[in-house]
Amino acid sequence: MAKARLIVADFVISFMYAWSGAMIKIFVYQILGLGYDHQGEIVKGALSIANMFFFAFLGKISKGGGYNPLTVLSSAISGDFSQFLFTVGARIPAQVIGSITGVRILIDIFPQVGLGPRLNVEIHHGALTEGFLTFAIVIISLGLAIKIPGSFFMKTWISSVSKLALQVLGSDLTGGCMNPASAMGWAYARGDHITKEHILVYWLAPIEATLLAVWTFRLVVRPQKEQTKSE
Repeated sequence: MAKARLIVADFVISFMYAWSGAMIKIFVYQILGLGYDHQGEIVKGALSIANMFFFAFLGKISKGGGYNPLTVLSSAISGDFSQFLFTVGARIPAQVIGSITGVRILIDIFPQVGLGPRLNVEIHHGALTEGFLTFAIVIISLGLAIKIPGSFFMKTWISSVSKLALQVLGSDLTGGCMNPASAMGWAYARGDHITKEHILVYWLAPIEATLLAVWTFRLVVRPQKEQTKSE
């Protein structure tokens, strides 16, 4: 029963997340009438951080529900094999389906939102970009879990600001997604979700970067723990 609720939570939260970014842009650029200048970008950035807090809170009250396959994958790698199978076989597909459903309904209601992030550079350049951004955010998330284990506000604040900064860095190149489910939702709407560019840049590169980040973090943190115990 708990696993079923988690799958439903993943679907609903991913559906909502697909809407959130577009709604922020509509609110800032159309309702408030702000342009793409410093003022508009500052307001959008502040709302984006507030949005990340909201989804972090949803994840907390749903006891682990999420919208990003990379987040649940990094946790599953550290768990047992049954948890890994449940994540890969049920949770990630639920997030992908939630994102696709959310984007399709969003575009039908608000066609002016466009068709989401696109790859604007050569495929290998894009893969390296998404891989680097993903590696950085996973390392930050794992570090926060160790260094600030109980502070929801501080962890969410640091994670949100870091994620926003990384998204800005990659926005002109790949969109700075760091979220295969979200990228899949928009790519499915465009009809290019099975292309080599999409699979390599928005799936393979981030997943490999997540695995590398988890392995690197274990390699660095374990010796430190063992050294502390020996002292």
